[in-house]
Amino acid sequence: MKCRFFQVFAQTKIYDLGSVALIFKIAELIRLPQSSKYSKVVELAKRRGFFWPAYELYGGVGGLISFGPLGKLLKLRVEEKWRETFVTRQSFFEIESPTVAPGRVFKASGHVGGFVDKMVQCMKCGRRYRADHLLEEEARVENAEGLSLDELGRAIKEKGVVCPECGGQLNVPTLFNLMFKTAIGPYVESADYLRPEAAQGMFTDFERLREYARDKLPFAAAQIGHVLRNEISPRQGPIRLREFTIMELELFFDPQRPHCDRLDAVRDVRLIMLSAQSQLQGSERIEECSVADAVPSKLVQTEWQAYFMGLAQRFLLELGVPSDDLRFREKLPWERAHYASQLFDLEVNLDQLGWVEVAGFAYRTDYDLRGHMKESGEDLRVFEAYPEPVERRVKRFRVRRELLGPLLRDDAARVFKALEAMGSDEIESSLAGGYVMCEGYKIPREHFEAVEEIVIEKGRRFIPHVVEPSFGAERLVFSILEKSYSEREDRVVLKIPKDLVPVEVEVFPLVERAGLPEKAVSIHRALLQRGLRAEYDDSGSIGRRYARADEIGVPAAVTVDHQSLMDDTVTVRDRDSWRQVRVSVDKLPTLLREYLRGDTRFEDLGPPV
Repeated sequence: MKCRFFQVFAQTKIYDLGSVALIFKIAELIRLPQSSKYSKVVELAKRRGFFWPAYELYGGVGGLISFGPLGKLLKLRVEEKWRETFVTRQSFFEIESPTVAPGRVFKASGHVGGFVDKMVQCMKCGRRYRADHLLEEEARVENAEGLSLDELGRAIKEKGVVCPECGGQLNVPTLFNLMFKTAIGPYVESADYLRPEAAQGMFTDFERLREYARDKLPFAAAQIGHVLRNEISPRQGPIRLREFTIMELELFFDPQRPHCDRLDAVRDVRLIMLSAQSQLQGSERIEECSVADAVPSKLVQTEWQAYFMGLAQRFLLELGVPSDDLRFREKLPWERAHYASQLFDLEVNLDQLGWVEVAGFAYRTDYDLRGHMKESGEDLRVFEAYPEPVERRVKRFRVRRELLGPLLRDDAARVFKALEAMGSDEIESSLAGGYVMCEGYKIPREHFEAVEEIVIEKGRRFIPHVVEPSFGAERLVFSILEKSYSEREDRVVLKIPKDLVPVEVEVFPLVERAGLPEKAVSIHRALLQRGLRAEYDDSGSIGRRYARADEIGVPAAVTVDHQSLMDDTVTVRDRDSWRQVRVSVDKLPTLLREYLRGDTRFEDLGPPV
């Protein structure tokens, strides 16, 4: 139950001791829960330089965060690990396309008409909310995302949902496009957009990518970069942002040859799944299915989709997310993106927030390439040569240019080019309804002529299908922080996996005298020269420095003491066990590297202290 009183109190400076005592007495009576792990992680992130609200100087802007020094390093490590897992080891390739695109790109992709959320506005204070989220939060209505505008409006009225801020009445729900609109150059009348996904850059560059791949399918291209979505009412800190980093891959394959030749690498991975069928039956029953059985059992539509899901589950486990906190949830029909034939969200169970999507796995079929063919008039089909030419009788639809041309006038060339790109099959399918829609024109049946021809085919042309794994870097970073957060003896220990930590080793002089700082600085510089991410800290007591290192997840702390000056050894302390060993300075960089890679156990680094 929400308590507006405490929300106001948390934002108010109260200096009257009697009032403070009363507040704490009320808190004790209603048994307020202790601080959640979510709030502890957010507080730690701000204090220790992982992330904080952007533009705090001006009061902050919802849905925008800044990454501090540690957060930027952690995010880079996540990106590097994703690139290694999904691109480098797969022998795929990575590109970089602009974040701004002409409006026609997103008209072709369906985003102009389909990338929308349902919005309501308070008629009193003017605040705007995402209608389905508001209904779920304020009235506990489940699956509100599937409701139409009219159904949302009725439900809001029946449940008595009002503005959470001022209690005002809400207006009728409307659609709101989530793309940021802009203009390329000085042409303010232009309707261009900042990209809401990285995928379209790979679709519009398909011909270049196909040439680079030497016309061999399947091939995949990846991008890591910023995308922007104008969320209506972003909340939940780094979970729902207006600007974030996406790690996206588009795999192009022949729909007649959908076999994934890499499936054996993950065939035994047990996917933890919540199917659409279970959800439609009102069940939260989790099913486990091996990657090898996912397609034969009809849970997943394509082998490539199953392959990436298996790869992703392993990836999340390596990020430190326990298997009990992972699941693939199949999106229900009304939840799916407009381009997806099937879509799974990889979700992580987070404290306070519940199940949160960190990645999506979409079977996009040929939706995007077909859309860009129509809009651009360019043929994006792939040609596959037959071993021997084949003679076939085919039915074609000839456009009666002599009838249609005078009606189209100046648009004739553009429409004819678009009709040629459609192909006979698509025209025939459209003519079943009596007309063909092309370039805004409704062209009736009498303007087409069906003819049969005998053709010698040297090969076939087809539009590749696409499977897309897509990850949100910021959500992964937060998941890592929360799952690695632990407390021991009133101290915070951030047990980030060692291959992801922003700082690998801290170097401390035991005291600030007797030549110890000089020795410690020398060791710190040597570790940096050997490629280790090391920091030097001489502020405060040694216990306080250990605590700071634990709090930011540093796996190893090196302490230079008086013995170091005598025998050139140092104490190395383990973050997770707090055990200490003695290590020779000349072997220190090598042994630390082996320990951080997991090649050596901590106790094998040297004799215990």
